[in-house]
Amino acid sequence: MESKEIVTKRLILRKLQKEDCGFFHKLLSDQEVNRFLPWFPVKSMEETEQFLKERYLTVYEKGQGYAYVICLKETGTPVGYVNISGEESHDLGYGLDRQYWNQGIVTEACQGLIQKVKQEGLPYITATHDRENIPSGKVMRKLGMSYQYSYEEQWQPKNYKVIFRMYQLNFTMPKEWRYDRYWKESQIHFVEEEL
Repeated sequence: MESKEIVTKRLILRKLQKEDCGFFHKLLSDQEVNRFLPWFPVKSMEETEQFLKERYLTVYEKGQGYAYVICLKETGTPVGYVNISGEESHDLGYGLDRQYWNQGIVTEACQGLIQKVKQEGLPYITATHDRENIPSGKVMRKLGMSYQYSYEEQWQPKNYKVIFRMYQLNFTMPKEWRYDRYWKESQIHFVEEEL
């Protein structure tokens, strides 16, 4: 699974470059951007470099998963990131500089990546969000993902309990098939009927 460039109407999704470190430091140190993400905001450029090494360079080296910087097509300006893990969950993740929120950028970037992984034969993708993070759930639904269940997790490294909603999009798996690892691992799990 090689992270080759993906072009959409307004965006270019490309591999991380050394020059992106400053942008990522700004993004990863922003409290509001990282409020619902499973890490603390970074405090130094060294922490940023370590984060990028673990989350991007490892993906590129192993060739497992997909990891992209989201850039504006017109200017080449980096504005966020999107990825799908190479693990069994095929977990979709994304983050965006808050000055670009509510413009459909994450949805467009995810649509481009989903089209790629579907063409490459990935059987399904999943995505989870803290149920307090309503905008993230809206993105998942816009992508055609279906809500499956909710579960509680002691969130690390932040060390507090969170109720997550799990969404899924099947490509080659039967429509009714559900990725259930989180359900099995959590003692507290349930289906929210009103969703």
